[in-house]
Amino acid sequence: MPQAKYSVNQHPIQTLLTWVQSSEIAIPEIQRPFVWDASQVRDLLDSLYQGYPVGYLIVWKNPAVKLKDGSTSNGKKILIDGQQRVTALMASILGKKVINKAYKKTNIRIAFHPQEERFEVSNTAIQRDKTWIADISQVLDPEVRLMRFVKEYCQKNQIEDEDAIHDSIERLKSIVNNQIGIIGLNSDLDIEEVTEIFIRINSKGAELSQADFVMSKIAANEEYGGNTLRKLIDYFCHLAIAPEYFDDIAGNDKEFAATPYLSKIEWLKKENDDLYDPGYTDLLRVAFTSQFKRGRLRELVALLSGRNFETRAFEAEIAERSFDTLEKGALQFVSETNFKRFLMILRSAGFIDSSLIGSQNAVNFAYIIFLILREENENPAKIEKLVKRWYAMSILTNRYAGNPEGAFDYDIKRIREYGVEKYLKDEEDGQLSDAFWTYRLPQRLNTSVASSPYYRLYLAAQAKLQDKGFLSKSISIHDLILHRGDIHHIFPKAYLKKNGYSRSHYNQVANYVLMQSEINISIGDRAPADYFKDIYKQCNNGDLKYGGINSIDDLKENLYQHCIPEGIEKMTKEDYQDFLEARRKIMSQKIKKYYQSL
Repeated sequence: MPQAKYSVNQHPIQTLLTWVQSSEIAIPEIQRPFVWDASQVRDLLDSLYQGYPVGYLIVWKNPAVKLKDGSTSNGKKILIDGQQRVTALMASILGKKVINKAYKKTNIRIAFHPQEERFEVSNTAIQRDKTWIADISQVLDPEVRLMRFVKEYCQKNQIEDEDAIHDSIERLKSIVNNQIGIIGLNSDLDIEEVTEIFIRINSKGAELSQADFVMSKIAANEEYGGNTLRKLIDYFCHLAIAPEYFDDIAGNDKEFAATPYLSKIEWLKKENDDLYDPGYTDLLRVAFTSQFKRGRLRELVALLSGRNFETRAFEAEIAERSFDTLEKGALQFVSETNFKRFLMILRSAGFIDSSLIGSQNAVNFAYIIFLILREENENPAKIEKLVKRWYAMSILTNRYAGNPEGAFDYDIKRIREYGVEKYLKDEEDGQLSDAFWTYRLPQRLNTSVASSPYYRLYLAAQAKLQDKGFLSKSISIHDLILHRGDIHHIFPKAYLKKNGYSRSHYNQVANYVLMQSEINISIGDRAPADYFKDIYKQCNNGDLKYGGINSIDDLKENLYQHCIPEGIEKMTKEDYQDFLEARRKIMSQKIKKYYQSL
């Protein structure tokens, strides 16, 4: 028979809470903001009181690790599913404080009405009402004498029959004896097996990412500072989006504030740049791949556990070294100098706004390239060129769309073997041939999706090349992007609709331009052959009807910047398909020119 991959046991809630308090079970999420609201905690207590099941918890045991002196240390159990339920139980039953969204420790008090046998979130009115037990943790304290408590409650509420009150409060106190199921996953399971078991067991159908496992491994390790490193990662990613929380973190987490880590991320408190707002998965990928020269996060889980890939044993020395290396990668990631210089490179390539960033993994790997070259003390000008080109190449080839982990692993191993510059040159020769620019890229521009990575790259090229808005004399594409200028149609949408074209036809990206709204309104639903008559008139001393262009030379330059095919001034609905095909080819050549300028 195949060996069981996990065990299922029932344990009293009291036993579970004892294990958590003694750190026999580590709860990675305990350091992070509690996401349940108080009403969910109330409902959990009510379910327990009514005897309803509250689901299984899943723990994964860390493997036993061989220490330097030859002895063996047994690993902790890590709670990988059920953090919110356990935290809710500790808050309501034991009176433990939780961390709120402002990273402040606070209490969640659940009240109980013995006469009505119902729970409620405690509030000022309840606290003043003597019929309520305002905080059940005071009753659930093992030191509380049931008989005395019942007697005092009945006296305060002038209740003669104590039996009913005794029964309901006794039932409340017995909640801690309710059984809860714990599924223990074997320590020798790999991530794929753990993930598969998790998905099959979890009735919500939720899925843990490999980054979740990494974060759990980090947080559960206090010996090598993992619990503090976990906070560095969490806090950086949170502050990148919400810098206003810095003072809350600094003031409410004194333990973290006392570490050197806080000063490393203090710069974020005045940072409102949202071009690249990494999550913890992004930070882990970049830190891991840049330092370990590996691309699969499951290998990081194994390394943090001390896995020796040759002997298949687990060694404390490998775990310690892995934590040190990951810390180095994380600190390089969060460095103000590194982060800002990298964003400056992205912007100088035309990616001036988050709306132009489609693939976070493409940005992640570009940052990996940057950090590797920085550590190799490469010339800054060369770093800038290679990072720009790598990022643009990865978008053009849709490099990290399908299996990013596999692509990361493949790329980093070849970079380790050949170096960034040679490997990039090889990829350009193989992927970006003349056939790509002439045939493949125009085909990829045959789409109605405005968020297409190729159209975003085209807009970045326009921003980099300092193009003006369509039919604009002074308003730049750069400004239109930053101020959320609208995408408009060269062949007006209303014109094509009334002539029988469907959405997928009139919304082709080859029909899109960034244009001032007032110019678009003036054009209305007229064919190019109609509105270009007026444009040519205004270029010959006529009234300025469409933007500020008033010379033929300026008009030609504007049409060139927007890849408008020749003969646009004569085109009607019959020419629309030919127009699209011609413009796609010109757009492709513009992107090629842009790429080669990087």
